[in-house]
Amino acid sequence: MKRLKLIFYGTPEFAVQNLAYLVKDHFEIAAVVTAPDKPAGRGKKIQRSAVKQYALENQIPVLQPTNLKDPSFIEQIKKMAPDGQVVVAFRMLPKSIWSLSRLGTINLHASLLPNYRGAAPINWAIKNGESHSGLTTFLIDDKIDTGAWLLQEKIALDKNETAGSLHDRLAKLGGPLLAKTLRQFDQGLLKPKPQHLSGTEKAAPKLSRESARINWNDSLNAIERHIRAMSPYPGAWTMLVDETGSEQALKIFKAQLKAEKHNFPLHNLIVEEQSILITTAEGVLLCEEIQLPGKRKMSAADLLNGYKFAQNTTVL
Repeated sequence: MKRLKLIFYGTPEFAVQNLAYLVKDHFEIAAVVTAPDKPAGRGKKIQRSAVKQYALENQIPVLQPTNLKDPSFIEQIKKMAPDGQVVVAFRMLPKSIWSLSRLGTINLHASLLPNYRGAAPINWAIKNGESHSGLTTFLIDDKIDTGAWLLQEKIALDKNETAGSLHDRLAKLGGPLLAKTLRQFDQGLLKPKPQHLSGTEKAAPKLSRESARINWNDSLNAIERHIRAMSPYPGAWTMLVDETGSEQALKIFKAQLKAEKHNFPLHNLIVEEQSILITTAEGVLLCEEIQLPGKRKMSAADLLNGYKFAQNTTVL
């Protein structure tokens, strides 16, 4: 059987695992297209994307266009004459690019479309308390995540699922699903199916600093889900205010809810027996893994070994 020649578009680690699977499964990767290198961190050191790093280590040509509509970039893709193109966690492609291959351009999306269209489907599925998530392969069109779908894989979510654990599970499943999609579609065994909307679909917009902030007026269950949905990135956060009015941000990466009555004022940070508790109307949140500005992520017990919170500290 002829090897399918592909161009792969992607940037983060999630994309790398899918790319690596396609390489090992004997697809011909003519090139990868990834984000331009950019300065990162305090030292503003130039950083390569995870996909570029993998491609260089495996002698795969790398393209990093700043403008996807650049005629010279389009000409490069045309000359490669790929059988198909694959997109995993990349920005929106113009029609002048996604229409360039025989099989079209296939996107792998981390939700069961049409539910959770958008940039952060993993986080929003956990935040909203879904019992299931999954993956969809679909043909790119001129809108975001709206193209006809090809295959889906559904998985159950664990009650302690975090964005990190779901990311890793889906990343492992993505490569095999892409390979199956490509081969079956090439052989005429898959018919693209339009996405039919029921009106109950939820969106998955890009996360912002504000959307990662904890709302202490939510239910205790919703707060705990929010923390798992933002862990390990970008991290659920709240503002601490002490009795002098001084403020600092606190990130919470892991917590347990304790739905029990208490006599403390609401939204107070309480230190009790090397534990950090935050009070709500329904009980208390036991913070297990946290981070203060300028400090590393650590357990609450480790932080309390060398740090003392001011009395009457509240959360906003």
